Amino acid sequence: MNYLEGLKSYLRLDSAVRDDFLRELRGHLEDKIRELRESGVSEEEAKEIATEFLGSPRLLARQIYEVYSQGSWRETLFAVLPHFLTASLFALRWWSNPLWLAIIIVGVIGVVIYGWCHGKPTWLFSWLAYLLIPVVIAGVLLLYLPGGWVWVATLVYVPLAIVILVIVAKQILKIDWLFVSLMLLPVPIVVGWVMVLSMNISFFGTDIMYEAASWIALSFAVLALAVATFIRVRQRWIKVGALLICAIMVLTVVALVSNNALSIWVWLFLSLLALAHLFVPAFLERKMRGKVVSES
Repeated sequence: MNYLEGLKSYLRLDSAVRDDFLRELRGHLEDKIRELRESGVSEEEAKEIATEFLGSPRLLARQIYEVYSQGSWRETLFAVLPHFLTASLFALRWWSNPLWLAIIIVGVIGVVIYGWCHGKPTWLFSWLAYLLIPVVIAGVLLLYLPGGWVWVATLVYVPLAIVILVIVAKQILKIDWLFVSLMLLPVPIVVGWVMVLSMNISFFGTDIMYEAASWIALSFAVLALAVATFIRVRQRWIKVGALLICAIMVLTVVALVSNNALSIWVWLFLSLLALAHLFVPAFLERKMRGKVVSES
């Protein structure tokens, strides 16, 4: 049914919730069309009357989003857990313990695989970010390779990193661009901390790590609060605001701790990165949806 296909393209919900809703709505529409047909209305007129009663697909999708976009407290707990684990890693000074790092890495990989194979629930995207963080850190550390090795490594690394990010983001954009922003939320914050630490003492010297550990832990605690707000509120503009305010707050903390170690150009880059993690996914989704509509 064309109406349901159009509605599906506007719905920004977990795939499981979306499919259940569309299945139920299809049943109601078929019942309504059957009633109209029994009253003597032609099939085409019955479909038109039944869908007109629901209103435009875009407006209905917005109303449905308001109803289903609020996650449960259980989903919220799962979504904030990786941020709190990372905050604990720094607050308790466990980042240098290989055992704890191995446990967390294996746990993250297992949770991501489970969530990806079970309908990509909203809480998955917080965990997915922590598979991207090693990629981000490796990219920043390329800047500190000696001589011409920077360009050699960059020519290999950057295209590979972009391909990985595009493949993952393209799948998530089919659901909602806000989930891509949720996944990318830690990126500008991690890049900021890595650059501050590496500028103070090359390759994360122990002293500066211990000095900054409490602030880094606070950063990830703020991330957790922002994600909890994102999951629990219904309005999209509040979700966007929570992600943007979180990035601004944490980058402000990074700036205060950095003691002017970074240049104005680096801060401009970090600020643009913080804005890009919101607006670039929105732009890409608009382009993707426009292409789908034009093809249909």
